[in-house]
Amino acid sequence: MPTPTDHAAAARIASDAGRLLVETRDNLTRLSVDTWTLRDEGDRRAHDFIVAALHEEFPDDAVLSEEGKDDPGRLSADRVWIVDPLDGTREYSEGRDDWAVHVALTEGGAATAAAVALPALQRTFGTDPAPSMPERGDGPPRLVVSRSRPPAAAVIIAQAVGAQLVALGSAGAKAMSILLGQSDIYAHSGGQYEWDNCAPGAVAAAAGLHVSRADGSPMTYNHADPWLPDLLICRPEYAEVSLTAIHQYLNE
Repeated sequence: MPTPTDHAAAARIASDAGRLLVETRDNLTRLSVDTWTLRDEGDRRAHDFIVAALHEEFPDDAVLSEEGKDDPGRLSADRVWIVDPLDGTREYSEGRDDWAVHVALTEGGAATAAAVALPALQRTFGTDPAPSMPERGDGPPRLVVSRSRPPAAAVIIAQAVGAQLVALGSAGAKAMSILLGQSDIYAHSGGQYEWDNCAPGAVAAAAGLHVSRADGSPMTYNHADPWLPDLLICRPEYAEVSLTAIHQYLNE
């Protein structure tokens, strides 16, 4: 079970890494560096900061980071932190605000403490205290999708519920948009890893949102292969119709 220290550390480390990323972007932008240098430096500096902070505070815990070399020893560890130091490098390098920092603790394959920072918005959402679910607004449900091409799961659900599509960047920004009252459903299929959705899913669940795989099964973590390609995060009232739509599509 997570401790108050775990929840607090996730939020603090995600927030501090976010401030480092904002400072890095501001400084490198003034130097007119190219886009790829900005992305690489942001990834590297945030990764180094988060891993060092976790190792200092939790020396016995394992860490799985998108930007780090995978240590197979994590598979036998009781506690594993799963982090995405910079979720949304494209948005980060373009000067946008829809990027995030993910820090999550998993125990026995379940995410138990987590935080998602939206540094450009100066907001951090954690699991304790958990954020409140905003009131549902008027109008059709809003389904948040990629800025490029909506994944199949999103298209299927949008057709089933008559949703209005809202385009945003990173996975963390999409999931937290529900808690910001900007959307109601986030569905993805076709390609994510554990670090993309572990922290967002944990924070969303703590707030009372529905969180599952696209087939309704639980999200589990710290697998040998961290590929975890699909998810559904939504307000509870849209869970059944969304899952039913996907099920019917898969069984046609």
